[in-house]
Amino acid sequence: MTDPDFEAWSLFVAVAEAGSFAGAARARGLSVPTVSRAIARLEERLGAALFHRTSRRLSLSALGQEALGEAQALVLAAQRMEERLGEATQVPAGTIRVAAPLDFGRAYIAPLLPEFMAKWPGLSIELYLDDARIDIVASGHDLVLRIGKLADSSLIARRLCAVQVLTVAAPAYLDRAGRPAHPADLGRHQCMRYLNAPNPSVWQFEGPGGSDYSVTVSGPLATTNGGALLPALLAGEGIAMLPDFLVWEELAAGRLEALLPDWTRPEMALFLVTPPSPLRPQRVRLLMDWIAQRLQRPPWQAKPAAASAGKAVTEG
Repeated sequence: MTDPDFEAWSLFVAVAEAGSFAGAARARGLSVPTVSRAIARLEERLGAALFHRTSRRLSLSALGQEALGEAQALVLAAQRMEERLGEATQVPAGTIRVAAPLDFGRAYIAPLLPEFMAKWPGLSIELYLDDARIDIVASGHDLVLRIGKLADSSLIARRLCAVQVLTVAAPAYLDRAGRPAHPADLGRHQCMRYLNAPNPSVWQFEGPGGSDYSVTVSGPLATTNGGALLPALLAGEGIAMLPDFLVWEELAAGRLEALLPDWTRPEMALFLVTPPSPLRPQRVRLLMDWIAQRLQRPPWQAKPAAASAGKAVTEG
């Protein structure tokens, strides 16, 4: 019997997890024909198809479903053996592709990288900053920082800390337009909206006794970047809902005022998200641990002004 085609089994796992030959090729830095030939070799050896292919969709066959778990275990065992034998003598090397929301990445991730790169000079980082939601599998990123409430999925998520969304405005605006006492009052105010939210014009709150309230808002400015709301907000042009990490310094300095202390937004958190594969290169683990350690006590949560805006969101 010939030796197992370990490379082809590894690429089989990559295709199954990416959901496409192109996605697997991007993730492994290979051409699509190279991946396709590897799967064809396996199918020829097995005498049956591992995938069902149509013009629109790629799915595992019954044989592919049966093989996937064992193939993942095989690849994981090989990777762990190599890392265990090599970590003591090898210097981590390679590129880590990281994505983060624009404002958060610029303020809190980029400052962590110089020391990390100095510690691991063999590593390079590609940092993508974008507020749009990234498909980590299709894009080929190794690591994505995501803020929100994660839906159930096959992605692997590591929770770092809570994120609280605050309702804020400049004192000058509130002195002129009045301070809302209830979320319903926001319907009569100028409200600036974040367009990447699921429903930017409907603001949802959790209130006393577990009560919920939704209000439809409108105003002079809407944008896909939360930081872009700050100039108009500080100029007294209206009210906005923004995460605590973006406004805590303005709150501490008195340039913004937190509103509706008895009403909070649904809980969110900051997550490190990786692809569904249990295979995680050493370089990725090093950066994940680096970020997690330095954001254990995020600076915005150390300021009482940000936390006093309402019921604190506790970490789970």
